[in-house]
Amino acid sequence: MRSERERQCAASVNAKRVYRVMREDGLLLERRPKPPRPQRRHDGKVAVPRSNQRWCSDGFEFRCDNGEPLRVSFALDCCDREAMSWAATTGGHSGDVVRDVMLAAIEHRFGNVSKAPEQIEWLSDNGSAYIAEKTRTFASGIGLKPLTTPVCSPQSNGMAESFVKTMKRDYVAFMPKPDAATAVHNLAVAFEHYNEKHPHSALKYRSPREFRRRTDSSTLV
Repeated sequence: MRSERERQCAASVNAKRVYRVMREDGLLLERRPKPPRPQRRHDGKVAVPRSNQRWCSDGFEFRCDNGEPLRVSFALDCCDREAMSWAATTGGHSGDVVRDVMLAAIEHRFGNVSKAPEQIEWLSDNGSAYIAEKTRTFASGIGLKPLTTPVCSPQSNGMAESFVKTMKRDYVAFMPKPDAATAVHNLAVAFEHYNEKHPHSALKYRSPREFRRRTDSSTLV
């Protein structure tokens, strides 16, 4: 209609006016109803009151100066925010890497054991490395209970997302990374600094490990 009127040098049609008239006369098609958003698969609150109750995991990637990609996976405690374990690779975000991170987190918290003393929730997104049957079976075998966030709700793993932003903003953006080997070395320094020195508002501006030490000492009193 618009092009036809332009050829006739007639006044253009006001689309908003046409829409309003059609709406008033009931000539519009019904809008497709929005599907209900899926319910969260956990209690909706990521933070928990004590350590070793829930851990979350995610990953991030960046490129080194020489173009090499580096993909990092990590495990974070949802109470004290300590980054307990991590792994970096120039390959894909595979199930093998996730399982290595799981086991390293168990050993970091409980020593050379084959299983956590009590079941711990393991919260992640729906990435193939996390939802693979082999990964879920492995997790259950070492005392972890796999939980995933709804596909339409990435904020359900907001603690991990926040950690990714912190690492990229405060560490990766400034550390030397000419190549993958150098970047991995400096990532180790970055993770250690985050755990020992980086203040967190939810921990009353203490670092994760400072918070853990204070919590442990108060428990002993």
